[in-house]
Amino acid sequence: MKTRPGRSWSEQRPLTRREERSGGRKARPSVSFLWSAEEAGGATLVAERFAASTMSDALSASIVRTLCQHGGSLDFKCLSQILSQHFTVADEVLLKVLTDFSKFVVVEGKEKKGDSPLSPDSVVLAKTSLRVCRTLPGQCAYCQDLHLCRYFVCGNCRFGAKCKNAHAVDSSHNSVIRSEEGLQHLEKSELFQLLLQNDPCLLPEVCSHYNKGNGEHGSCKYATSCNNLHLCQHYLQGECKFGADCKRAHSFDANAMRILNGRGLSPENISNFCKIYKNKSLISSYKEKPAVLPDTEKTAAPSTASPAASETLKQPSSRPVSEIDSKEICLFFIRRGCSFKDKCVRIHYHLPYKWQVLDKDGKTWNVLPNGEDIEKAFCNPSNDVSPGPQVVNFITMTCGGASVRRLSTASSVTKPPHFILTTEWIWYWKNDQGVWTEYGQGMDTKHAAPLTSETLENVYHADPHSEIPVSSEKHTYIIYVKDMYQQNVLYKTKREIRRRPRFVSALEVESKLKCETSMSSSVVVPAHWDRGALPEFSYKLVPLSRADAEFVMLEKMFKETMPKHTIISIQRNQNSSLWKVFQWQKEQMKQKNGGRDADERLLFHGTDPSLIEAICEQNFDWRVCGVNGTLYGKGSYFARDASYSDNYAKPVENSKKTMFVARVLVGHYTHGQSEFVRPPAKMPGRGFYDSCVDNVSSPSIFVIFEKYQIYPEFIIEYGPEESRCVIS
Repeated sequence: MKTRPGRSWSEQRPLTRREERSGGRKARPSVSFLWSAEEAGGATLVAERFAASTMSDALSASIVRTLCQHGGSLDFKCLSQILSQHFTVADEVLLKVLTDFSKFVVVEGKEKKGDSPLSPDSVVLAKTSLRVCRTLPGQCAYCQDLHLCRYFVCGNCRFGAKCKNAHAVDSSHNSVIRSEEGLQHLEKSELFQLLLQNDPCLLPEVCSHYNKGNGEHGSCKYATSCNNLHLCQHYLQGECKFGADCKRAHSFDANAMRILNGRGLSPENISNFCKIYKNKSLISSYKEKPAVLPDTEKTAAPSTASPAASETLKQPSSRPVSEIDSKEICLFFIRRGCSFKDKCVRIHYHLPYKWQVLDKDGKTWNVLPNGEDIEKAFCNPSNDVSPGPQVVNFITMTCGGASVRRLSTASSVTKPPHFILTTEWIWYWKNDQGVWTEYGQGMDTKHAAPLTSETLENVYHADPHSEIPVSSEKHTYIIYVKDMYQQNVLYKTKREIRRRPRFVSALEVESKLKCETSMSSSVVVPAHWDRGALPEFSYKLVPLSRADAEFVMLEKMFKETMPKHTIISIQRNQNSSLWKVFQWQKEQMKQKNGGRDADERLLFHGTDPSLIEAICEQNFDWRVCGVNGTLYGKGSYFARDASYSDNYAKPVENSKKTMFVARVLVGHYTHGQSEFVRPPAKMPGRGFYDSCVDNVSSPSIFVIFEKYQIYPEFIIEYGPEESRCVIS
C-alpha cells in the first residue's frame, strides 16, 4: 500500500487517487542535508529551512498564476521578465522551483543559455494532478477531485443555473481540495486554464485513424460521423512541416465545430484550442522524455566496429510511442529478427546495449566505436569515466562536451524469468572506505541494508520517486530512489547509490542464443498440437479441418453475430515461445488470485493482414498493430462478438477478411477510461485490476494492457456468403 511520505510510520495513511496520479508525493522544498546531527545551531537551521520553504512556495504560486494568466505557458525569457517585477530570485532558487515536476514542465529550447539557468526560448508549462470528478453527483465517497460541471470548466454550460452539476468553484469541498493542491489563490479562469491542459477528459481527442492512410479521412471509417477531431496531429502540436500543402485539416470544419461545441468549449477556448492542445501534449508526453535531448535521429556515418552503427531517421507517426519504448532495444531482433521490421517501435541492434554520442548538429546520434569497452567500464560502479581515446563521463553522460546516451534492452524484472538478454541491473551503495557493495551482499550487517538489487529494481519501475525505509542491525535508513542516495534517519549522513548493469560481452550474447536454441525443444505445449510443426523459433500455422472440434467451436462462436458470412479457413498458430510466456503469466495471475484460476476467454480481434506474421511471431503490440479506438484505455482491444472485430478487419481480394481469435487472460476487470495506460488500482492494498471493459455487468469489449495475457491462437479467414467455395 502506498503511503504519504513525511510522517511517522504509525501516522501514514493511503495515498489519495490524485496523489497516485502525480507519482505519490508532492515535491518538498529543497534543503541541504547535514552530515552530522550533532552540530549546533539546529534551531537556526530549522528557521532557515522554513524561510526557504516559504519563499519557494510563494514563488511557485506566483509562477503558476502567471502561466495560467498567459494561456498556460510562457517562454522562459518572458516569464523571467514578469517575475522580475515582483521577485528578486537567485537563478539556482528559480531553477529548483521550476524542476518541481508536480507543478511545472520545462521543455528545453534551442537558444544558447548564456548566463541564464535555462535557454530563453525554453517553454515553461503549468501542471497539476487535479481533475474534475467524473462520478455522478453524490455517488463518490472521500473524493479527491473537484466537484464541478465539466461544461462549466470548458466555458459553456447550456443549462446555466439549472445544471445538476456544481458550478461553485469555492464550495467547501472544492476549497479544501484546491488548498491541498496549493491552488487556492487562483481565480476561476486561471483554474480552468490549468485544468483544460491537464485533465485528459475535458478536451476531445484527435482521431488517430484520420492521421493515417491516404483517403480524404485517412483510414477512419466513420468520416463525418466520427466523434474525434479530424485535424492534423502535427499541426496541433506545432510541428507540421507541410504547411498549406498538408493533406490533413488545419482548421475547424462543421463537424469539428459540432464536436467542440458539444464538449462545451466557449468561443474563446475554441480560438485558443491549438495552444491548449499543444500544452496538453507537451505535459502528457514529458514524463518519459527528457527535454534536453532531441529525439530526432538522422542517418549517420557507419562505423566499422559493428553493424547497424547508426540509426535512420524515422518519419513522424501519429501512433503514441513512449520514450521508453523508442529507446529500448528489441529483444526479438537480437534473438532471430523482428517481424515488425520498420514498424517496430523499438531499436534494432545486435547487442543488448548501445552507446551513442550526439553530433554537433544536435540531431544525429552516432554509435561510439568502442561500445563494448565502454559498457564493461560502466558496469563497474567504481568507474566514473570510461577508458580509451573517446572518454565517456558516466556521471554527466558526456563525451568531449557532447551528450551521450545508453540504449538497452528491457530490465530483467519487467519480463518473464526465461527471457534472455534482458538487462540485469545491479544496485550498489558506497561504504565509509569508498568501496561499492551490492545490496544484499556482504556480511556487514551493521551497514548493509537487507535488500536485494532485484527488490530495488522492482520498486524503481513501480515508482521511480519511491522513498524506502530499511533497517540494518543498528541503523534505520531511507533510500531515495530518484536522487540515488540513502540517508541515516538519526544522523542524517548520506551514502551514494549507483545502479549499473551486469556486463554481457558479445561472445556471451552468442553463447546465450545458442543455449536458448538447445532448450527450445523442452517447452511444454498442448497435447493436441502438431508436434511436427514446432520450429525452434518463430511459429507455424496449422490448418484445421472442418471436422476438427476446434473448427466447429470457433465457427459457432463466429456465426452468432456474423450469420451472413462464411468461414473460408481456420489456422492454429503454434508458437511455443509465446505459449510458454502465456502459461507463465497465467500462473502468476493464479498465485495473485489466491490459487484460483484467472478468468480466461477466447475473444476476437480484427486487424490489418500485413501484421498477421508479426502478431503470430511476437504477439499483439497495440502501438504497432493499432487499437480499435481508445474509449476504454490505450491497449489492445478484443471483442466477445465477431461482428465488432469485423469493423476493424481490412478486406483483401474478393472481399476476404482475416480475424484473430485470441486466448486472453482477462482476470479481474473494471470499467475503462480513455486516459488509462494500465488497469487502475482496486481498493487500497489490493493491487490492480487485470483489464478494462465497456460494461462490467455484461462486458463485450476487453482492453488488455499487458501482452503476456494474450496468446494469438487462431486465424479465421472469412467472407460474405456469396464468396463460399465448395470443395469436392
